[in-house]
Amino acid sequence: MYLGYTDSLRWLDELRQQVDARPALAAGRVVPFVIPSFPMLPAAGEIIAGSPLVLGAQNCGWADGPWTGELSPSLLAELGVGLVEIGHAERRRHFAEDDAMIALKVRAADGAGVTPLLCVGEESRGTAGTSTNGTADAGSTEGADGAARFVYGQIEAAVGGDWGLAARLVIAYEPVWAIGAAEPASAEYVSAVVRILREQLGAHGLQDLPVIYGGSAKPGLLPTLDGVSGLFLGRFAHDAANFGKVLDEALSLPGAASS
Repeated sequence: MYLGYTDSLRWLDELRQQVDARPALAAGRVVPFVIPSFPMLPAAGEIIAGSPLVLGAQNCGWADGPWTGELSPSLLAELGVGLVEIGHAERRRHFAEDDAMIALKVRAADGAGVTPLLCVGEESRGTAGTSTNGTADAGSTEGADGAARFVYGQIEAAVGGDWGLAARLVIAYEPVWAIGAAEPASAEYVSAVVRILREQLGAHGLQDLPVIYGGSAKPGLLPTLDGVSGLFLGRFAHDAANFGKVLDEALSLPGAASS
């Protein structure tokens, strides 16, 4: 909602230009995606048609039916949406979306053939009950174990313990305290949380599940992260050139999966 309709279409066209300028993306080693607001989806689909950009949606309903004001995953699929954001911190905090509702949405999206992009992350640094200032020394990994356990619990709740379903998710790790902050969480902290999370997911054979980082993510961050599959960009991508810079960083990494 930072951009209006006309500005959003202009921005989408600029993103398309950034992608078209990088033919290496056609190989599919790096997967760029864009998630505009609902009213832009049909036009966005036309703008990015034929490009490697995957179209996403910011939310969905939990079923087809008479749910006034909701958008069903089946309708999103009809519009060419390939993935849908579920459980963003703002949805959880301001719209009272609890684990049960998020689980319904995840299953509904998966059933419609739309990849759930599950947003997870601790409210405060380390765990849901520690200091909320988020200003630990750079390089500190204090609290990473607690954060990973919290995030693992969010994933488990979202799939209702169905780890076969979990295998079809993309995880967006967004520490709530880092969203909108001047700087992202430290690379050491994020890498530690994701490493521990992958160890936990490994018990279900999901150690390679895509886990991207969001929370004031911007150019220069991705090369410093270890074990993270990509970035979930926000306001720093409103300048399409920054999106291009991150694409270049992703393409330069061995084994890069998504951006």
